Amino acid sequence: MIDHPLARRQPLARLLAAALALIALSACAFSPLAQPREPTQPAAPSPTRATEAELSATPAELSATPAEPSGDTRPAASGGPTLLTGTFTYTNDIITTYYVEQAAALIDMYAFVKRDKQWKVPIDSQVLGYMKLDQAAKTGEYRIQLPAKPLGQFVDLNHDGKADRGVQVFAASYWPNMTDGPYSEGDDPSYGWPSYLASTVNDTENEDEVLGGKLVVWAPDAAQQFPTGFGADGKLFTDDDPVGAIPAGYSVVNLDKQPFAISQEAEQQLTLYEPKDVEIKDYSQQSYSQAFKQMLDKLRLEYAFNGIAGKAPDWAAIERTYTPRVAEAERNRDAAAFSLAIHDFTLEFRDGHVGIGSDPNYGANFRAVAGGGYGFLARAVDDGRVIVTFVLKGGPAAGAGMQVGAELSAFGGKPIAQALAEVRPFEGPFSTDFGLRSAQQRYLSRAPVGTAVQVTFANPGKAPTSAELTAVQEFESYFAGLPARDDDPAALPVEARVLSQGAGYIKIRTNYDDLGLIVRLFERALKAFEQNKITRVIIDMRVNPGGAPLGLAGFLSDNEIELGQTLYYSEKTGQFEPNGVRDKVRPNEQRYTFERLALLVDQTCTSACEIESYGFSKLPNAIVVGQFPTGGVEAEVARGQFKLPEGIALQFPTGRIVLPDGSLFLEGQGVQPTLRVPITAANVLASDDAVLQAAEAELAR
Repeated sequence: MIDHPLARRQPLARLLAAALALIALSACAFSPLAQPREPTQPAAPSPTRATEAELSATPAELSATPAEPSGDTRPAASGGPTLLTGTFTYTNDIITTYYVEQAAALIDMYAFVKRDKQWKVPIDSQVLGYMKLDQAAKTGEYRIQLPAKPLGQFVDLNHDGKADRGVQVFAASYWPNMTDGPYSEGDDPSYGWPSYLASTVNDTENEDEVLGGKLVVWAPDAAQQFPTGFGADGKLFTDDDPVGAIPAGYSVVNLDKQPFAISQEAEQQLTLYEPKDVEIKDYSQQSYSQAFKQMLDKLRLEYAFNGIAGKAPDWAAIERTYTPRVAEAERNRDAAAFSLAIHDFTLEFRDGHVGIGSDPNYGANFRAVAGGGYGFLARAVDDGRVIVTFVLKGGPAAGAGMQVGAELSAFGGKPIAQALAEVRPFEGPFSTDFGLRSAQQRYLSRAPVGTAVQVTFANPGKAPTSAELTAVQEFESYFAGLPARDDDPAALPVEARVLSQGAGYIKIRTNYDDLGLIVRLFERALKAFEQNKITRVIIDMRVNPGGAPLGLAGFLSDNEIELGQTLYYSEKTGQFEPNGVRDKVRPNEQRYTFERLALLVDQTCTSACEIESYGFSKLPNAIVVGQFPTGGVEAEVARGQFKLPEGIALQFPTGRIVLPDGSLFLEGQGVQPTLRVPITAANVLASDDAVLQAAEAELAR
């Protein structure tokens, strides 16, 4: 399991960020020939029908012998609210992709009182409630029946130096289930305090400090006290808070009133809030120029890699180049020109997370620039040669006599190496040189329809020859260069089988799906392999565009695996500041053991896939096999989602992930193979999977 604050129930700051990376072109192999197809949203079924009391009961109340905190047998304080209800809106629909078991809950805020983001939320303090989502309207409603006596942690908040019994402090929160039972426990724990769709308003740029909203407080008697304001430091639950009496039983405290307002009405309405910085920045109703300027002004401050050599863009040059283009498109009311300006703007970055997620004009712009093809595809191999791997029957290259296996020596009057290096792919941008080179090979044979070029090639066993090819409208050669994907909408996100040589094989197709299903399928495969005494396992992470990192290596590790620390720009300090604690993969309670493991990677494993792969790569009995590293595309994008006029949606990273020495975690590097499979003419022409074969052979040794 991956360890970040509230990793199970409140992962949205992190998981939204990782999952939204899927929008990036380089991360999801977005086809420019048509509008991008949004991922199918899994239906969010209603919970199993139960009584309201069952839905709101704590685990202790459902047990045969109800638990009591610290042996306390005093009667519960009576009076106050009995039912919480509320509504909320959300802009990111990731929650309906990631979770199909929706719920709300009353959650102990002890971690916030103590400012301890690694505090595990106890199972007995969780009070579940019913939640209903309207996916079309992106709204929701919930209801939580309060138990007679909550089982949270008592905290003494009057700071008078005397030991008082204190109160219990809670927030209402979105609390979906991922795996295991309905509560957060076992291998599906939660840490810290809620901040996404919670009844509190939190400062996500300042350690999720509570700024407003409402809290639920339970006092065992009328002798307890609670803050009446934030105090001079502007923070809640610190020594300078003014305090006052709070009634016995439940109270709802409105933090938006000064002094705080206390209510004990029987039914209370608490709105759940989506953090402002996670909301999509919607400039779609503004003019082209206004929208572009607002986005640019925000990125100048918040773009994840500002100030990092080789990554930070030249903002002044960008403004000089693109502001006039946007203004001209606005004057001419030219949506296609605006689209192309935004497209070209994204290519100024060296960052695979930057990209256009939707644009009605994208396909037309692609066809104008690269809709023609010469009817062939070529791949560069390790010895420097460029080998033709695909020839379109009846296409221009076939008409000139070019055959599969031909070696290219010149293109457009230039040596082939130079010609390849000068290709500017229409898609992108890319975080790595190897990512760019891969796209350059695919776009070498793309051009506007009608463009002529001189090509020199030598078919196998033949002398070189030259021919003039003219681009025609064809897309077969383009698609031949894309990684093989299973577009079956019914395909499972994780599939497993036993290979002919006896190794167990697990293919993780995506981390952008029902997260509970991914975890269950992965563990199911491990369990089946272990039960059948399979000792060698291959985990294939290739062609996985990312989603949510799940820390699946925790099923296979006895030790914690340290990951990166996320930093976001802080308006308060003007610097990039840590957000929460450093991520880590924790060992699961249920673990599996195999003698040898092989991890298969390539540049089509990006974003969350890379974090998942990094965890696997740190297992002591694992080897990493591939022709390329993972994509080297690692950042967080939850706060960098934009809507512009003309239906354009795009994203930019706003959270950088670093190691303790300040260097970037995975970005621009990826997870490196420990066993690199050579790229040869033989294996680029073969239909066999050279990487899988190499892994099988190595594990069998």
